[in-house]
Order: sequence, then C-alpha cells, then structure tokens
Amino acid sequence: GDGDPKPTCFVFHGGSGSSREDIRYAIEAGTIKMNIDTDTQWAFWDGVREYEAKYHDYLQGQIGNPEGETKPNKKYYDPRMALRSGEEAMAKRLCEAAEDLNCIDVLNWSK
Repeated sequence: GDGDPKPTCFVFHGGSGSSREDIRYAIEAGTIKMNIDTDTQWAFWDGVREYEAKYHDYLQGQIGNPEGETKPNKKYYDPRMALRSGEEAMAKRLCEAAEDLNCIDVLNWSK
C-alpha cells in the first residue's frame, strides 16, 4: 500500500443507540460516516412526548386545568409548543452526536 494505516473507510450503519465508547472505537477503526437519522427521529418524538407528559392536565380540553375550571389552555395545546419541544430535543441530540463523533471544531476554514 501507500503507507496509510487505515486504508479502508467504513460507514457505521445501525449505529443508533450505540454507546459513546463503541462509536469512538468505530472511528479509531476507520469509520468515516455514521447515520444518525433514527436517533434524531427518536429525540424529536421524545421531546414531543415529554411535552405531553409535562402538560397532560392542560391538554384535556380548551378550558379548565389545575389552575382553575375557567382557565384557558390555548398556549398549551398550540401544536407549535409541542413541536418546539421536539425541535429542541433533536437539536440537543445533534450536539451530542457531534461530540460522540469527534466533530467539534474540526473544520479548517482557511481564507
């Protein structure tokens, strides 16, 4: 060969749910790409699920919640609120994936 200690590049399929240690080992072994779609989908769903669990008692009707029978719930059942929780959870997971994959501050943006 050409002296490259890692002459083959690997794609880590099925990496969702892998430990950070397993991911780091795969990188050391020559993995250059890891698919994270399943993890990001789950993170989004989990954010929505957590929103529903947190505000469950406010999501049972348009009016009436633990704060009072006549209290409105519009700000809780607005779908943008639950979707925002999903987006925030997915963004957090993307940051974790970047850390897991050693992708923080690795680009050399020369002018």
